[in-house]
Amino acid sequence: MEKKKIELEYVVNCSPKVLYNRLSSASGLAEWFADDVSVNGKKYTFIWDGVGQEAELAFKKENLIVRFNWLEEDTYFEFRITRDELTGDVSLLVADFAEEDEMDEIRSLWDSQVATLKHIIGS
Repeated sequence: MEKKKIELEYVVNCSPKVLYNRLSSASGLAEWFADDVSVNGKKYTFIWDGVGQEAELAFKKENLIVRFNWLEEDTYFEFRITRDELTGDVSLLVADFAEEDEMDEIRSLWDSQVATLKHIIGS
């Protein structure tokens, strides 16, 4: 079954710099995204329930974007940081891929993960 792109947006009350650190560093990602994260060059190993999944850091731009390509499948996940010019609100945009029948589950998973992230950064 073909995976479809899902894009989610979350308003996060913190500076882009603080948010970027939680999205781009192994220690930051281990606080909210995975149980543990190790890095070897551009290869990141994300561990959930004792099982590792590997992704390569495709690119990053400080305080703006981080993209990881999964090594075992032809998809990626991406974090974008935006700031509304009028209100100054900072948002986290998440892009991921899921099969059609998994969309609600993936959305719920990201909602939960980002809620943990917001709690950690005091948002």
